[in-house]
Amino acid sequence: MRRALLDARGALTPGARARAAELLARSALDLAELAQAGTVAAYVSVGREPGTRALLDALRARGVRVLLPVLLPDNDLDWAVYEGPEKLAKAGRGLLEPVGPRLGPEAVCAADAVLLPGLAVDARGLRLGRGGGSYDRVLARLVRAGADPALVVLLYANEVVARVPEEPHDHPVHAVVTPEGVRRFRP
Repeated sequence: MRRALLDARGALTPGARARAAELLARSALDLAELAQAGTVAAYVSVGREPGTRALLDALRARGVRVLLPVLLPDNDLDWAVYEGPEKLAKAGRGLLEPVGPRLGPEAVCAADAVLLPGLAVDARGLRLGRGGGSYDRVLARLVRAGADPALVVLLYANEVVARVPEEPHDHPVHAVVTPEGVRRFRP
């Protein structure tokens, strides 16, 4: 399933990806969970992922404190505040990471909303990631801390599927945002 989804992303033209990123940002900015958020944990899209840069800048322009991940050697995530595109540095695995002070892996627990990358989400709200486990750790950390931010995955429309493989540690998301709009899932 991962291979087929990645192949479909690879078939998108640069123009289609740019248009999708613009529409994705508009749809996401209309979410009440983001409109009311003081802090949003997000990520910088890379490669053929649905684009997040316009969304990051729009959130920051609204005065939202945007936290971005910093990949640790064990695949866990630390966090730092997004201070604009000029304050991002190239990191391993083709990632872009904020250059500011590290806040620690627990910083995500203060977020009002967490934007999650993924490859697919199903009708139950279960997310299929890339298989590295970084965001599974984030979701487990939120549960342990008793934090209950809005969990939103950002995808292309074709990545909302009937069913994804399920693991015992999977946590459902609350919504998926695609360039075509928003779909919410029952808790």
